[in-house]
Amino acid sequence: MTHHPEGSNPYQPAERYAPPQPAQPQAPAQAPGPQPAYGAPVPPPTVPTPQPVPDAPAQAAPSGPSHELRSALAAVRTEVGKAVVGQDAAVTSLLIAMLCKGHVLLEGVPGVAKTLLVRTLAASLDLDTKRVQFTPDLMPGDVTGSLVYDARTAEFSFREGPVFTNLLLADEINRTPPKTQASLLEAMEERQVSVDGTPRMLPDPFLVIATQNPVEYEGTYPLPEAQLDRFLLKLVLPLPERDQEIEVLARHAAGFNPRDLAAAGVRPVAGREVLDRARAEVAQVQVSREVLGYAVDLCRATRHSPSLSLGVSPRGATALLATSRAWAWLSGRGYVTPDDVKALAHPTLRHRVQLRPEAELEGVTAESVLDTVLASVPVPR
Repeated sequence: MTHHPEGSNPYQPAERYAPPQPAQPQAPAQAPGPQPAYGAPVPPPTVPTPQPVPDAPAQAAPSGPSHELRSALAAVRTEVGKAVVGQDAAVTSLLIAMLCKGHVLLEGVPGVAKTLLVRTLAASLDLDTKRVQFTPDLMPGDVTGSLVYDARTAEFSFREGPVFTNLLLADEINRTPPKTQASLLEAMEERQVSVDGTPRMLPDPFLVIATQNPVEYEGTYPLPEAQLDRFLLKLVLPLPERDQEIEVLARHAAGFNPRDLAAAGVRPVAGREVLDRARAEVAQVQVSREVLGYAVDLCRATRHSPSLSLGVSPRGATALLATSRAWAWLSGRGYVTPDDVKALAHPTLRHRVQLRPEAELEGVTAESVLDTVLASVPVPR
């Protein structure tokens, strides 16, 4: 499949093919008769010519609905901005995760509005959200739910845990033991939890947004690679710029209360129906074989990096494909370009690679390794 450069319509060549030359040989065939009489109908074969033109927009995705859906999700970013300052990239990434039905790992120092970001996103999408503070004594049943004996009926009944929600905020997930961390694995992968051998489906959409603190590693339990690989994206929330921090203080001085989002003007502007329709359109985004090969080459290059003991798995490659398609759709295109793959490489792959100890001692980071890979792998033209 030929690669189409960014900004071009991949279906445009069909328009050039539409005025077929077979119509020209037809004219000489009928020339012996009243040539002028058939010469006038020769344009009518051009009547099918407009048909590829409507066909192109029809196939390039219902531009009307797509524009409507993208506008609705843009309104979500605006609503979140009423409460959260300076985290536009994180909001967009969370929307990409929702379009891909993936989970997100948020990393940032305390006080950069991680919890507020999730609560505001849920409010603007009219979704249910619950928060679990992960501590060393948290048990798996505290997350998934458990069977409770009812003395009146002399039977056990299931009491749902906080995992039965749309957006689950797993706060400081690395402060709880691996046994409790693992209780989320089935929920994240299968969208269900099994208690006493009975599987129970989780609501749709279901998204785990886990946070962890990049400092104070004492007393923490680093997430195993198998669980890190379950997260679609890892977002690093930076400290705000000076102007942004002044805006935060100005809002608080004007009476902003982070516990009262309604007073801040945050309201639902989209919902499950919008997400379902948007997901259906994202699934129709086209990817050329050259771009597929580029995504695979990026992932394979990490497996041969001398600085890494673990490269990106095939699951990571499929995650990169999914996030690239969602970003292309949000950008208003029905096809993926290599720039889309580049844009999502860091958040999609940074947590799927493992540095060698000697590389860490030399100051090498996952970000620098990915930068090297992006610079070395040839970009399809």
